[in-house]
Order: sequence, then C-alpha cells, then structure tokens
Amino acid sequence: MSCSTCRLCAQSLLLLVLLSAAAVSAHTHDKVKGVSYDGRSLIINGRRELLFSGSIHYPRSTPEMWPDIIAKAKRGGLNAIQTYVFWNVHEPQPGQLNFSGRRDLVKFIKLVHQQGLYATLRIGPFIEAEWNFGGFPFWLKEIKNITFRSDNEPFKHHMKKFAEMIVKMMKDEKLFASQGGPIILSQIENEYNNVALAYEEEGKNYVQWAGKMAVGLETGVPWVMCKQTDAPDPVISSCNGRNCGDTFTGQNKPNKPILWTENWTAQYRVFGDPPSQRSAEDLAYAVALFFSKNGTLVNYYMYHGGTNFGRTSSSFVTTRYYDEAPLDEYGLLKEPKWGHIKDLHSALKLCRKALLWGTPTVQSLGQDLEARVYEKPGSDVCAAFLVNKNPRVDTTVVFRGVAYVLPHHSISILPNCKTVVINTQRVNAQHSARTYHVSKEANKKHGHGWKMYQEAVPTFSRTSIRANGPMELMNLTKDTTDYLWYSTSFNLEKDDLPRRQDIRPVVQISSLGHALHAFVNDVYIGSGHGTKIDKSFSFAKPATLKPGTNHISILGMTVGLPDSGAFLEKRVAGVHRVAVQGLNTGTLDLSANKWGHQVGMVGEKLRIYTQHGSHRVQWSAAKKGTPLTWYKRYFDAPHGEDPVAIDMSSMGKGMVWVNGQSIGATGYHIPRSFMKPSGNLMVVLEETGGNPEGIAVVTVRRDNICAIVTGDVKPKARLRCADSKIIRSIAFVSFGNPTGSCGQLAAGSCHSPAAMAVVEKACVGKTSCELPVSPEAYAADASCAGTTNTLAVQAKCVRKKGSE
Repeated sequence: MSCSTCRLCAQSLLLLVLLSAAAVSAHTHDKVKGVSYDGRSLIINGRRELLFSGSIHYPRSTPEMWPDIIAKAKRGGLNAIQTYVFWNVHEPQPGQLNFSGRRDLVKFIKLVHQQGLYATLRIGPFIEAEWNFGGFPFWLKEIKNITFRSDNEPFKHHMKKFAEMIVKMMKDEKLFASQGGPIILSQIENEYNNVALAYEEEGKNYVQWAGKMAVGLETGVPWVMCKQTDAPDPVISSCNGRNCGDTFTGQNKPNKPILWTENWTAQYRVFGDPPSQRSAEDLAYAVALFFSKNGTLVNYYMYHGGTNFGRTSSSFVTTRYYDEAPLDEYGLLKEPKWGHIKDLHSALKLCRKALLWGTPTVQSLGQDLEARVYEKPGSDVCAAFLVNKNPRVDTTVVFRGVAYVLPHHSISILPNCKTVVINTQRVNAQHSARTYHVSKEANKKHGHGWKMYQEAVPTFSRTSIRANGPMELMNLTKDTTDYLWYSTSFNLEKDDLPRRQDIRPVVQISSLGHALHAFVNDVYIGSGHGTKIDKSFSFAKPATLKPGTNHISILGMTVGLPDSGAFLEKRVAGVHRVAVQGLNTGTLDLSANKWGHQVGMVGEKLRIYTQHGSHRVQWSAAKKGTPLTWYKRYFDAPHGEDPVAIDMSSMGKGMVWVNGQSIGATGYHIPRSFMKPSGNLMVVLEETGGNPEGIAVVTVRRDNICAIVTGDVKPKARLRCADSKIIRSIAFVSFGNPTGSCGQLAAGSCHSPAAMAVVEKACVGKTSCELPVSPEAYAADASCAGTTNTLAVQAKCVRKKGSE
C-alpha cells in the first residue's frame, strides 16, 4: 500500500470519525429537552443561546392582532416573547375561570411557538405591570386574615393554587421546553426587594417559600425572580431597569447567568404626563454594553405596549401603554427604534460564538474609553466592543493598530475584532411619523346623529346603603365599577345663610382618592382629583344653598386600583370628611351625618352601552356641556386595513364603548375586530361636560418615512414602506447638513439641489430603495464648511391601486 493511499485512508477514517461524532452530537441535541444554565448562559435543548426577547401582553391587544405583532417582533430580530399572566383577568371571582378572547393565554403561547420563537412566562402572580391591583383579583383582598405577599397562610394557599393551575395548563398543552414547547423560563413573584423591608422576617420567609414552591412544580425550565438578590437556589435573580450593564451587581452564585428581564424602552404614562421618551441610540448603547459584560438575555419592556382596555389600568395610568416601544399602541413600527435595535441584534448575532465561548478581557483605551474583547484562544473567534462612555465628546481610539471614530455615548461592535458593523450612536434605520386621518365613511351621520341620556343625581332618600359618615369606596364597589355615590341632606334656617348676595358658602371635601364630582341641590359645582404620587386631595367650591332641606351628592371614584407598594390589601379611597364653611352659624361638619351610598351609575347597571341595553332608557337630542351624560351614535367602520382610533379632544373625562366593548378611559384605540362593516354602536360616558359633535373616528398610519444617515463610515440609507405600500413621492431631500426630525426636516447651508432628482429616480414607485450616503452621489460640495455628510430624505407611502 502506497503512502498516498495510507494518507487517503487516514483522511477518510478521520472524516468518518468526525461525521460520526457530529451525528452523535446532533442526535444528542435532538434528545436533550429542557433548559439548564451555567454562569455563561441558558442552555436550551442542549444548545447555548443569545436571547433577544420582547414583552407583549396578550390582554393588551386582541387575538386578531397577535400574529402580526409577533411576526414584526421576529422580523425585528427577537427570538423570544415575554408575557405576564394576569390573575384578575382569568379568575375575576373565586373559581370562575376565563381564558377566552384576549384572555386566551394558551393560544397566545402557541402562536409564539408557531413562529419559531421562545417564550418566557411571568406567572407572578403579583405582576405590578401598571395593571389594575397589580394583577390580583379583588376577591383575594376579602379573604379572612390575609396579608398579600408575605409568609401568610391564606395568601400562600391561593397563590400556590393559581400557580399550580397555570403550570398544569401549560403542561397539559406541552408548552414547556422540557416537553418540546416554547417556554424556556418562568417567573415567580416580581421585584419583591422593593417592598421586602416592610414585611421584615415574614418577607424573607416568603421569598424562600415562593422560590421553593415554584421549583417544586417541576416544569423542566428555570425560574427567575426579578431584582431578588437572595433568590433561593436554583432560582435566578434577574435585572430590571434602563441600564443593567451598569447597575446589575451580579448573581448570588457564580453558576447563574446574567439576565435582563426588563429593559425599559420608554416609560408608561400617567394622566397629565408628557409623552415618555427614550432614544433608539440610548437603548442600543445599553443593550450593547450589557452583552459586552457577559449578559446573554435581554428583554425589552415593552416591545409592544398596546392598550389598557376597559378598567384594566392601575391608578392614574393612561389607556395607551408604552406607546414609545418599538411597536406602537397600534402595532405599527416605531422607527427608528424598531429598525435600529434590529440592526443591533444582527450585529450581536455575528458575535455569538465569541460571546458564548470566548474569554473576556477589558483594555483601557483612555479616559471613559475601553475595549471589551471576547476571544477564543487558538482560533479566529474574536469580537470586540469599543466603548465611549463620555456623554458629550466624540473621539478617535486606536485598537490593535487601527484607528476607529467613536461618537459620544456609543459602542462600536466588531464581530471579527477588525470591522465595525454597527455603532450604537449611528442610526441607519429609517424614521417614521404617525399621522391621523378623519374617516369620511365613519363620521357621516346615521339618522339624527348624537343622542344623550343624562344620569340622575341620587339624593339620600334614593340610596339603600346607609351609614353614619361616608364609607370607604373600594370595599363597597369591589372593583365592579369606578363609581360610588355619597349623598346626605341637611336643613338650614334663613338666618344660617350669608346675608350678602355676593357671598356663598363653600363645600369642603377631604378625599382619600382618586377623584370626585360634586353636586349641591342637583347642580354640578365642580370636580377634584389626586395624582399617581399623592392620591389624597382636598376640594373646596362655592355652592348655592337655600332655607330648608339641602342635598349634597358626591360621585367618588377610583382611576384604577393601585398596583405597587406594600400592603395592597389595606389601601383605601373615597370621601373622608365633608363640611360647609361660610354659614352665619359657623362651619357645619357633615362628616358624622347620615350618609347614603349607591354603587355605580344607573347607565352601568342597565348596560346602556350595549345594543340591547341602550333601549332601556329614553334618549334625547344631544346637548353639549352637560356633566354625567351618556351619548350614543352609530358609525360605519373605516375602509381599508389601517388601525382605527377616536379623537376625543372635544370631550372631558369618561369612558367609551364600541359595540359593548370598553376601549378605555383615554387614547381610544378601536381594534378592527371590535367593529362590523356598518351600524357600530358608540357610547360615550362624559363625566364633566364636552361637545360630542367634535368626536371623530380616525385611521392611523405611519406612511411618512424618513432616512437620516451620516456618511462617516460609508453606510447605505434605506427606505421601505410597510404592508406592501409603495413610495408615491419624495417630500424632502437634502445632502450636507440638514436639521430636524422626520416630518420637520430642513435643509442646511451645504444643501445640494441635485439630490432630489437622484432620490426620486431611485425610490418613487417602489416598495423599498437603497441610497448611497456620499457627497459625489448627490453632486455635493465635500469641502463645504459645516457639512456633516448627512443624507435626509422624507418619502410618502401609499397603497397600490386596487390593493384594498
């Protein structure tokens, strides 16, 4: 046998061994089911993973919206979806379970699985989440001797029972990764460290019990506790916040991976807040820094915030939830945030081998400058993160003999330790601006237009619940309504009243929250409210009184139940003290008077917001400016597929229903699944007075798209219309030093007039286009003083004719 034949035999034998080993390895991976972990990462079905996850809460959208939202998340580079489980949605009364419609948790998880994504299930059952009562059903509060979230037997009994039910449901449907399903992590409790001190030893005992109870459910996947440094083994503590790359202090055991379960993409809003902001650049910087410091899972909270339909918001939280997330309330792409973090995910995936198997080192490159490197010795596996922590100063660094420009507060990612594929401060993704368009077909009048029914103001004699003094609100309403009427009457003599006509007595009310509307002798005298921070408030308004019997009626209300803090079960609300000041006989304290109470309003009880219930009252022609008034009209659904909303800027405070479905207390997104083609019933409850003629049904679009790209690393500017639309026109183009944001762009001093023709030729009539970012492409003056070599383009997208 020749030497060459021997070498050939040896090579064949080696190849056979390698193929056999690969086959064994693949077969082993196929057989391994479930999730384990070590100090480096989660190990899913035998494979290490970098995980890019996003929070999407199933009750905050509709089953009809779920597939599109999940698909957009996947297109954005996510490989996992996270959701809470909402106890009060599923068990509003003890033993009365509801998993239908928006509550269909199993369907939601299966849709996640169908799109090839993992899932994280945050069972809680305390979730906070800016959700009514933090997810607890109100009946839990009425269990004898209960103390929430403590080493309390009644609470632990019900918590365990709910957790067991959810886990069993997931197991029955084979949804845990250990069964071949998508669920790779579960969470028990939520941010307990925020309240732990209030419960002292009972809190410490409770955390240990909760962790051990969860592990005992044997799901085959790990459990996490957010921000819980004393999480009992094998439960993993995870980080929540904006900057976990800087703030996470590390695991309590070295064999646990570093996980970021809430990376806040913006901030939820409470009534009165301006829109919350977090730039795409800052979000990307935080994520890149986290992965450069051994992080292997990030979850965006929220990726799609959605809508707090009905009465599901917690105290003072708006109906529109996390609208500044990568997908806005309507499920439309919020650009450039969606696109920029998509580009970031692509860059990080190129670093996968280095991040999961490389050895990390840190090299100082100067003040506030460093290189964080992952390298596998003996191979070409290498990834580098060049970090500029300075919030204001751009700089140039030298790494391994090559100079790199590092903008302020940015990270450049080099998947091969040589080539920059992304800098977190340089956004190449397109921008978009949201616009609202009045629907002609939806706003045409049906019949006689708006009708009204005015709620009656009850007096003491018409109430059935009596007490000496005002009663606590939540214990009477039991979360079945926001509203509780307080009514009392008192007698005055003529000499009790002020003699001067220009002086009127003042009604003073001390309230424990959250808001009230006051009526004296059936006349509305004003409203008052607290805030998210300080729910208690005082009210004082003049009123006209008369000799004889006078009536005071106060509509007290909650604006969502609280969702955070210790001892939720002990919270109170409602009218506390009432007095009349300015009488000749001095201040009249009515707090100890006989008070009557009425739970809810007549219109609620008769369900006049439904088609059947609307016939139970007499409607009349609508008038504007009347408090406590129900308005109704019919409308047709807008044509097309764009999301639908209601412009309520002409109204004050209240709620809206469409075909019997409550769409919340502000914001007013109407999912298309709530509507039929024509004859939709809209009912509006206006509390303080407004003009219903100003209400308009609108469609929502993000058809104004922009590219704003700087050409210091020769990038490409890309424009793409959503939903198969095409670029109809170019509204703005400038190369040089343009300023402004999408929808408000302006040319600078280095503007090139030739740019418009170049862009129109490349883009008009197409679904997408790609543009160079260089002076020569647009006949621009590269030596112009002040040029930033920036290309700014705004385009208008439209549907193709015949596509609707």
